[in-house]
Amino acid sequence: MKIAVVTDSNSGITQKQGAEMGISVLPMPFMIDGGTYFEDITLTQEAFYEKLKGNADISTSQPSPESVMELWDRLLKENDQVVHIPMSSGLSSSCGTSMMLAEEEPYAGRVFVVDNQRISVTQYQSVKDALLLIKRGADGAQVKERLQETKFDSVIFITVDTLKYLKKGGRVTPAAAALGTLLKIKPVLIILGEKLDAFAKARTMKQAKTMMLSAIQKELETRLGDPECRHTHLAIAHTQNAEAAEEFKQEVMERYPQADIVIAPLSLSISCHIGPGSLALTATRKMVEEDEEAQENRV
Repeated sequence: MKIAVVTDSNSGITQKQGAEMGISVLPMPFMIDGGTYFEDITLTQEAFYEKLKGNADISTSQPSPESVMELWDRLLKENDQVVHIPMSSGLSSSCGTSMMLAEEEPYAGRVFVVDNQRISVTQYQSVKDALLLIKRGADGAQVKERLQETKFDSVIFITVDTLKYLKKGGRVTPAAAALGTLLKIKPVLIILGEKLDAFAKARTMKQAKTMMLSAIQKELETRLGDPECRHTHLAIAHTQNAEAAEEFKQEVMERYPQADIVIAPLSLSISCHIGPGSLALTATRKMVEEDEEAQENRV
């Protein structure tokens, strides 16, 4: 059985990377000063941040149903099934729209939309997990079931450099933003499942990083069940903050020398709400199938 994998650019996977991985990436649309732009098609990371810093009116949208169905139609001409992994349903309506479309003919039983409530680098890992499951013989329904079983096996902690964009998006009040700016507060946010929530408050970026490391350790010891981080993927993500991300990676490596740690930019849909200069630390527990694959390869 031939199975195609689809995700969206909220995963952080570029069109070039998608081609290299053998998957399709739906570009997310952005409304900027009345115009429509598509991530990694007509909107680069550099252009996005230039507009963001220039106080452009930016809002996110979802791929049109027509563009989704057009992609599925094309893929189903050469594949038996499609596994579609959009961003978390709690952060966008694109997942719900795709799930409704997949219930109709000619997609019912052939297109499987996964709601495993992830975004950015954790969503990227879901795509890699899907490819591994398919390689190991799973069909579309089995991939969907497995990814939704493991949807809470990941977490993202983010610290922002400025409250400006949280205020702009209505996530903090103007008064709270003014007070926070005066006190030089660096909020630490969490994405676990459906939404972006407040987690803690720091006074410096150094303190915020310490908080994120402590929070990840607690997650490893409790919910993820991997205190030594031997079966968990870690990632440092950022919004136009590559140098700081590299420095943070060294700190994380000292704490978890046996872990595999990658650096990646946060998807623009997150960047739109938190602004440049942010840092994130993420953890995603490996599926047992990944450990089995590694063991088989060693043998």
